[in-house]
Amino acid sequence: MTLPSATHATFVIERRYAASPPELFRAFADPALKERWFGGGEGWEDISYELDFRLGGSEHSSARQPGGPAHVYDARFLNIVSERRIVSSYVMHLDETPISVSLATVTLEPIADGTRLVYTEQGAFLDGQDKVEQREAGCAWLLDQLGAVLAGPQH
Repeated sequence: MTLPSATHATFVIERRYAASPPELFRAFADPALKERWFGGGEGWEDISYELDFRLGGSEHSSARQPGGPAHVYDARFLNIVSERRIVSSYVMHLDETPISVSLATVTLEPIADGTRLVYTEQGAFLDGQDKVEQREAGCAWLLDQLGAVLAGPQH
């Protein structure tokens, strides 16, 4: 029998975007815009997405690779400072199995040519089902997708 375990880790990702802090903040707050960059990716099937962006509000995303388990993200917004900071807690599941619990902080800082975004995640990775290296790579990929959406037309 395998005993339950939790591995704790923190990682920080920094990105610089040509968009202004209000534009970048809107990419997190507007459900239609966020759905464009926050999700599965090539070859993934999006199952559901909901965003209630407000203090105490929630976010839910579910997607799967063909034949694979649903990757389910359920978040709660704990602190929102318009155009400056978003703090949320979230649980990740594979189907019904919890794989991690995290506290995520996004800070936005105006810089001369746009915005400096700093993403900090503090996580408990459960029972060997998820690894911090995988989560960090996934978050970096999402932030790159955000950059692609912001650089594209009609963001």
